[in-house]
Amino acid sequence: MLSFNILWLSFAALFAFVVPRGAMRQFERRQQLLQRIHSQGRQSVDSLADEFGVSVQTLRGDIRHLADKGLVLRRQGEVLPFPEQENIGYDQRQIVNVAGKRQIAARAASLVQNHQALFLGTGTTVEQLADALSDKQGLHIMTNNLHALIKLCQLKCELVVAGGRVRRRDQDVIGGDAWRFFQRYRADVGIVSVGGMDSHGQLYDYNDDEVMAREALLAHAGYRVLVLDKTKFDLPLRCAAGQLSDYDAVVTDVPLPDKLRSPLAAQGVKFLG
Repeated sequence: MLSFNILWLSFAALFAFVVPRGAMRQFERRQQLLQRIHSQGRQSVDSLADEFGVSVQTLRGDIRHLADKGLVLRRQGEVLPFPEQENIGYDQRQIVNVAGKRQIAARAASLVQNHQALFLGTGTTVEQLADALSDKQGLHIMTNNLHALIKLCQLKCELVVAGGRVRRRDQDVIGGDAWRFFQRYRADVGIVSVGGMDSHGQLYDYNDDEVMAREALLAHAGYRVLVLDKTKFDLPLRCAAGQLSDYDAVVTDVPLPDKLRSPLAAQGVKFLG
């Protein structure tokens, strides 16, 4: 069954036509509010009310709504994201920086040619890529991302999915099952995301199982692409997951700091964003 948050996204466009404009503005404000909190951390309720041009009472209602959905934490006069030791749920991540992830997906799709073999990893940004590939012909796609799989079933492509133990909260296959799956194949292009990146370009993830699956995918991909939205910047986590320099192309929604881009560009890494 689709969760409330997924339905919320799916019907957003419809709501624009059937509900008053004020209600649509509320949806957009809450989406922007959630993005702000998860990208910039702890925020004052009063300052957020001023920034969004609404009353403190209205802003508190927005925060209460997000907190009830398990998207943020409320504290006295403040709001903050969930602790980073564990990633928030998949359906919750689906409504964070949606526009940015769609931009990334469109840019990453430009790196894929017709009739190529393609690995797709886990995550909401990679899921968006499934829509962006709709105009490609003759693709052979292998993935451990079950959310992407559902969308890919609508495309005219050859599709192979990893079997094994499903991580129900994220609806993907990671760890040893995914490692063995990607060991069996080779792809022209591999596209993955990570949990976070620090200011030095070190990449991170939330657990070793995710890192293991990604390493196998990348080891058997001819051209390696990292997709990374701005909410992952300056976000060091528990498990080291490689470096930006491990990739042939890095695709973002906003430009990476020049101190990261310049030396890597000199080494031949391509940046889109």
